[in-house]
Amino acid sequence: MTAAFLRHKLALYLDLIRWNRPAGWLLLLWPTLVALCLAAGGWPGWHLLIVFTLGTILMRSAGCCVNDVADRDFDRHVQRTTARPVTSGRISSKEALAVGGVLALAAFALALTTNALTVYWSFAALAVALAYPFAKRVVSMPQAVLGVAFSMGIPMAFAAVQGRVEWPTVALLMLANLFWVLAYDTEYAMVDRDDDLKIGMKTSAITLGRFDVAAIVGFYLLHTALMACVLGMKFGLQAAKPAWIAIFSIAVLLVLAQIAWHWSLIKTRQREACFRAFTQNHWIGLLWFVAVVLMYAV
Repeated sequence: MTAAFLRHKLALYLDLIRWNRPAGWLLLLWPTLVALCLAAGGWPGWHLLIVFTLGTILMRSAGCCVNDVADRDFDRHVQRTTARPVTSGRISSKEALAVGGVLALAAFALALTTNALTVYWSFAALAVALAYPFAKRVVSMPQAVLGVAFSMGIPMAFAAVQGRVEWPTVALLMLANLFWVLAYDTEYAMVDRDDDLKIGMKTSAITLGRFDVAAIVGFYLLHTALMACVLGMKFGLQAAKPAWIAIFSIAVLLVLAQIAWHWSLIKTRQREACFRAFTQNHWIGLLWFVAVVLMYAV
């Protein structure tokens, strides 16, 4: 193999896992790190921070491989996805699945450095991740399945830190994340709605119809309310430090400002604006993460 061939293959693999589009793994990372900090009551330690950061990136990359193989026949008819490596034939389905398998095994190796409960949860996370690409064929709101898949890092974080799942907090965090995924992935689905209608793909943007924009705003607001509840529970904001209340209030206001900005982008339903809204969602996740870190720091 020549150096040029290896560079070409590496470029294809990086394209396959969307390496130059980090928004996808950031959307997975921030809720997981928030859960990690809440489970630890602050700093979770370098080991778990590295395990969950790398594991998130690896599993999202593996998910891209499976998704592209599952959707290869549909992606040919969607303007945004025709040039993907598997769809365009530059990488075979077997090769893409092999890359995904290696990445998933690397993530599993990281999970093995934690505890048995976290490893058990990793199997559940893998099962949901594999199910999602096929949900788009049978479920009218497949974004809900994605919401479950993108929330599996939350119970895993609590399992890794505490050796158990703190269900009152975990359930609220997972529900909050579910509504956030419904919001941003419906924005994403709005980009492809015309193409998806032609090929018979099921998405929340199609199911919600003319109520899509209103539903997205509602999903964002439910996400915000549930995150506020979680922080209120964990920090006891009724009798909290003034600094906690200030950080909490600023975080909520900034998230609400982001929601208003998203509404201004998607209200016309233009492809480019909807795609921009989707790609900027990671800032909402970052805001919650920074708020949690600062509240533990003061």
